[in-house]
Amino acid sequence: MKVTVIGLASDHAGYPLKEFVKRYLDEHGIAWKDFGTDSTASCDYADFGHPLALAVEAGECYPGIAICGSGEGISMTLNKHQGIRAGLCWIPEIAHLCRQHNDSNVLVMPGRFISEEMAASIMDEFLSTDFEGGRHQKRIEKIPVQ
Repeated sequence: MKVTVIGLASDHAGYPLKEFVKRYLDEHGIAWKDFGTDSTASCDYADFGHPLALAVEAGECYPGIAICGSGEGISMTLNKHQGIRAGLCWIPEIAHLCRQHNDSNVLVMPGRFISEEMAASIMDEFLSTDFEGGRHQKRIEKIPVQ
């Protein structure tokens, strides 16, 4: 995967893990842009998921990483955008398949259910896996609503 600037977004439940993600990216020399939130104060994941999705669609960031408590709400928000393929990953094997078979452009993690160590393994896999193309390409082309 060719990484440019990674876009980040979370709600309050995902904020602590997002702060770990920033440290991980800094340690790996990867640039990032944070679309919020900036604290554990209660907020709505959509307020941060939509700006991230728009930035990924516009090519301002690639890929994105998003986190909420379960990962479900922010995934649903992101996947409302036609150009987004957000994949909820809780183990590295899922992250690998999200990239290899689905050309996922946003990694979503469940902040309340995985450790920092697991998040690092998931990001390692997601960021090092390329899209396989081939038979999977036609499936990707069928995702957007016409």
